[in-house]
Amino acid sequence: MSDFIGDWHALVILFVAGVIPNQIWRMLGLWFGGGLDEGSELLVWVRAVATAILAGVIAQILVQPPGALASVPGWLRYSAVVAGFAVFMLSRKSIFAGVISGEIVMLSGKWWLG
Repeated sequence: MSDFIGDWHALVILFVAGVIPNQIWRMLGLWFGGGLDEGSELLVWVRAVATAILAGVIAQILVQPPGALASVPGWLRYSAVVAGFAVFMLSRKSIFAGVISGEIVMLSGKWWLG
């Protein structure tokens, strides 16, 4: 069983250091933000800032890819983003469909290139 799970100490550290602090903030957010109007100016601004940060991270990964993604040609990375965005828009803004289609384009392109 230890071969399947690996080092259980690392899993405990991951749980304590990663999951528990994250869940605390999520629960506090639900508790404090439960009564807020989703159309309020504050939440519209927060959503806009979150979207801008996400767009910046995606742009940085496209322009300066980290790790194994650096071995993928630029045209393939950009094609995967365009395909993912097109499917996102065509599927009534389904994030899941957009991400999956972008991954399929990236993986099949990398497989085709060898």
